[in-house]
Order: sequence, then structure tokens, then C-alpha cells
Amino acid sequence: MGKKHGRANYQWYVLDTHIHTPASSDYQQPDVTYLDILQRAEARGLDMIAFTDHNTVAGYRRMQDEIHQLNLLEGLNRLLPDERAKLNEYRRLLSRILVLPGVEVTATFGFHIIGLFSPTKPLREIDHLLLSLNIPADQLDDGSATVGATSDVLTVYRLIRQAGGIVIAAHANSSNGVAMRGFNFGGQTKIAYTQDSNLHALEVTDLEQTGRRTTAAFFDGTKPEYPRRMHCIQGSDAHRLTTDSSRKKNPGIGDRATDALLPEVTFEALMELFESNDFARTRPHRRKEEPVYDFIQVALEEGPNIIQDFHESMTVRGGKLYAIIADVCAFANTNGGTLYIGLSNDPKKPPIGVPEPEQATTQLDKEISNRISPSIQCTIDIHEMKGKKILRVLVPRGEDPPYAVDDNKIYVRDEAETGLAVRDEIVGLVLRGAKRAPEAGTVPAEILPEEKPSLEEVAIEPDLETDISPHTGVEVLPPEDRGGARYYTMRDLRNGNKVKNVTRASARRLWHYAIDRYMEISGNLDQAVSQWQGDLGMTRRYKQGKKTMYDLVQRTPSGYRFYFGVTPDGIHGPWKSLAGDEEA
Repeated sequence: MGKKHGRANYQWYVLDTHIHTPASSDYQQPDVTYLDILQRAEARGLDMIAFTDHNTVAGYRRMQDEIHQLNLLEGLNRLLPDERAKLNEYRRLLSRILVLPGVEVTATFGFHIIGLFSPTKPLREIDHLLLSLNIPADQLDDGSATVGATSDVLTVYRLIRQAGGIVIAAHANSSNGVAMRGFNFGGQTKIAYTQDSNLHALEVTDLEQTGRRTTAAFFDGTKPEYPRRMHCIQGSDAHRLTTDSSRKKNPGIGDRATDALLPEVTFEALMELFESNDFARTRPHRRKEEPVYDFIQVALEEGPNIIQDFHESMTVRGGKLYAIIADVCAFANTNGGTLYIGLSNDPKKPPIGVPEPEQATTQLDKEISNRISPSIQCTIDIHEMKGKKILRVLVPRGEDPPYAVDDNKIYVRDEAETGLAVRDEIVGLVLRGAKRAPEAGTVPAEILPEEKPSLEEVAIEPDLETDISPHTGVEVLPPEDRGGARYYTMRDLRNGNKVKNVTRASARRLWHYAIDRYMEISGNLDQAVSQWQGDLGMTRRYKQGKKTMYDLVQRTPSGYRFYFGVTPDGIHGPWKSLAGDEEA
């Protein structure tokens, strides 16, 4: 069933969850005290910080030991005046700033992984975790970043998660990050390292930048190989109190902070945020006066896609409420997603709004609960845009597919279109739902691209190791005539799944378009192909909303392969040069 999500008590808090202390061997100001670090954090307006020294929790322990010693002296009535002043300052600062114990572990390929823990977690348990990750016992308090790759990345994720920690891939887009920037290999490895179910968030260094080339945009859930949308945050990775004046890229505390919308400043609230599918509750912290980040406007400018859509109203008349229910079902069966109600999908049109939003929220919550089976846990909340109330529905990727409306109507999402699933898609959903849950620390099979099927029942048989077909859109395979009717096989380029026995009359919108185009050009390629580059050709470039779309053809020794409705996310490798489009 659905759930409503009130925000009356939520506030924006400022976090820097990646701070080093003198316990890290590469700390640049060894004379800095732990009180200095807290005072600097207060000066930067931080509400929550984490000590994340290299392969050790010694920094957090030293601060706790110092406070414990001062408390002990106070109990014995032996505090000197300067010690009393120090204890009072600790108490004042720790009443304003939550400090989490954490570690930054070095894993395979030198990749850095952060584990954050509750302040109530015994530090000896964190020591035990580090020993389990093969940190040498004699180096447990050294804070060395050069102990070597002690464990593989997925094992680090799994053990931190099992220990109750928040798992963050540190500076994921840097040379020591799991997004493998600069590596010319490891496609499947990169997918595993950035999509693993035990990973809570990616820390990135370009969060304040905008555009489709940013790390957050890459991991927004629209890429075929990366269907799990990732929480992206930023942290300073400070190895000093203040920014290095000679090297601006050598940050101080709070130089790269994140705002988080939380009900309270606690470890548990932060864990809940990262385990949710609400990606509008974090944003880069900006100190200068800038326009407020409007995530709804950003979504409008991106337009409908495989993980989001817009509805102007939810009236029963005209089937508008049913269209929303169908979208919820489709998102649950596909990658999850977000619906905005009270908005046109045209960013130039003003918001329409939802009258009586509280009542509408209750109605929609009831409809989702009553009409979709099995139950799907959605979140519905109310936002304001230009004086109008907008409903937002957060739909998770379902764990028990297939999901159906009114018991028998199964919908799936195909790029920006919701449609009824056909037989082969239903079989795929049943198989996905029947898969045994993977062991913790492994990548669920369903989030890895499936092996691209051979086309042995037709003339073309691509080499699966060298197949360079686009990653989005649909491939139309040569048809088969039976009983006076023509049947097509459609291959979903996102996952390689094939749907057989498609007729022009039964085809969904993209398939219908693709069949029409296939019939038009397959026998007349000389005139249809506007541009060839080697064996790759383009038959059409066109606009769908703000996105450029492509119809493509590939010449192979066995014949031609035809691809339609390819989005910029599906353009890769040699297709990039042919497309020649900035968006791709």
C-alpha cells in the first residue's frame, strides 16, 4: 500500500561526512586539535560531520578519550581552569554538531570507501570490522592510506553494511573512485561497483555542476546499464582546517558540503534518507546567495523518460486517474520512478496544481493500495510551485513483480511510454520475481545487463562479444509471414529481451513507429541512409520533446540490423561519431 509523507518537521541541515583528522598519516596540519576541528565545523555552519580517517577509527577514539579524561577529572574535582574551559567548549560544540565515527577504507584498485556509524556503536566493533577487512593489526592505529588494497570492493560494501554502517563510495568520479574514471577497462566491474545493493551513496566532486555530463546525471537511473538511481552527495575530504591558499583544490572543512532534508540530526535519519528513493532531499550546499534549487523545474526540463512522468490532473473522468495508476504499476515493474501531478510536461506552461491536495493524496493512496497487487510501498507528498500545490509520487522498483492493476493488467515502462506488457515481457517479470535473493555484497542479477541473445531464429547472428548495438530503443528483426499475417520480433535494446509475435496492429507506440519505418526503409537503404561511417548508418535524426532521437542501421556480414527510437543515452562507442550530437 502507499504511504503519505509529511514534511512539516523536516529541515535542511548541512553535512560534511568526509573529514580527516591528525590520526590520518597524510594530515597536513599535525598540530591541529580535535577542538580546532569542531570549532572550524561550527564556523562553516555544519550540523553533522564524520571523522573518516584512513583505515582507522583512531581519530574519533582520541577525541572521545580526551573528553572522557576531562569528565573523569571533573568527577574527581581536579579540573584546572583551562581544562574546565576545554570541557565546556566540547560540550557546547557537541550539543550543536553531531560527530559520527567513520573510516575510509582502501579496497581493490586503491578505491576508497567510506563507512559511517552511529555514535552509539562501540569503537571496538569498528576495529573488529577493520581487522575483518584485513587491515594489519599492527597498523590499525596508523591511519595510513598506503596499507594497500586489503579487500575487494564488494566485500567492503557488504561488511560495512552488515556492521550497521552507511556505505559511501568516496570521490567516486576521481582517480581513487569506483566510477573508474581513467580506466580503459572494466565495464561490468564499474556496473557492479556502482550499482551494488549494499552501496548507499556516491560521493562526487562535481555535484555543483549541471548538465548531462555530470556524475549525478550519469547515475540518474536512465542509463540502460545503470538502472539503479544513486544518491549523490559531496564531502570535503579535508586533510586540513582551511583551504590551501596555494592549491584551491586542496579543500578545508566544509568546502564541499551537502544539504540534507531530515526530521532531525541523527545517524538513523541519515540512514533512512539514503535507503529511500527520494532524491530531492539532498543538494550541494551553497554559501552565496543563489536561486533556490527547484528540483521540480529541473525534472520538467528533463521531460518524461523511463523514470519520470507528468500528469495535469487526476480526475476519474477521462481516465486520468487510471493513467496515473498505470504509470505507478509500470514504474514498479521497470526501474521505479517519480510522478508529478498538477503539471503539464511542457516546462513553458505554468503549473496547474491539484485542488484540495490533502484529500487528493488520501484518494490516490487508497487507489494505489486497492488497485495494484501485490502491494507496492509508494510515497506521496505535496510541494508548491509558483503558488500551486503539486503532488509527487515516489515509486520504488518492485521486489515482487509482476505488479498488476485490477489483478490482470500488467504495465511496463518503455522509455517515456507506459504500455501493457505482452507475453514475453510478462514471462521476464515472473522470472525476475522468482529469482532467489542474492547474497549480500553481490550484484543482483536483474541489475546487470542480460547477455544479449543470439538471433538464431533469423538470418542475423551477431557476435555477442563484439556486438555494438545501441543501448536504448528497439531493434526490429526480419518478420515472419504466417497465415496471411506478418509477425515481428522486437528486441529491447536496454536489456536485450526479445518480444515475439508482434503485429503492426498489436504494437505499442514505439514498436508501431519502428515497424512502419522498417517497412519503409528496409528495401530502399540507398535512399534511406542519410549518412554512413564505415558499416554504421543513420536513417533519421529527429526531436522528441527536447531530446534528439536516432534511427540507425548497421551493416554486418549476415545482413543489416535496424534500430529505432535510440535516445542519447543509448549512443556509445563508434555511434558517437556518427551521431555528432552534443546531447549524445
